[in-house]
Amino acid sequence: MLLRRLEGMYDTEKRVELVKKRMYEYRRRKERHRVYHLSALCALLFLSLAGALGTVQIQPMDAAGMYGAILLHEGVGGYVLVAMTAFVLAVVITVVCMRLHEREKKQQKQKKEQKENTI
Repeated sequence: MLLRRLEGMYDTEKRVELVKKRMYEYRRRKERHRVYHLSALCALLFLSLAGALGTVQIQPMDAAGMYGAILLHEGVGGYVLVAMTAFVLAVVITVVCMRLHEREKKQQKQKKEQKENTI
């Protein structure tokens, strides 16, 4: 009876390995959820900016040949706002993705070092 009970038990190294594996899977799942949420946020912002672009264009403009002067038109503020919002959003998404990538590289490096230390 004692022998059967011991067969189902793990030693400390095996338990630590299983905990690390679960932690890695949990972090990986959490990162995937972050990427999904960022993708949904990007899609939502894109659609809202596309909708705002349609509402901003109230007055038709006849500026053929005056492409540089189009920025001086009074109804162009919305376009500038959309452009600045898109730029800031792109910068924020780039920074977040770079940080996630750096974190993943760091975790892989630590995992690799742990494997080398256990050998």
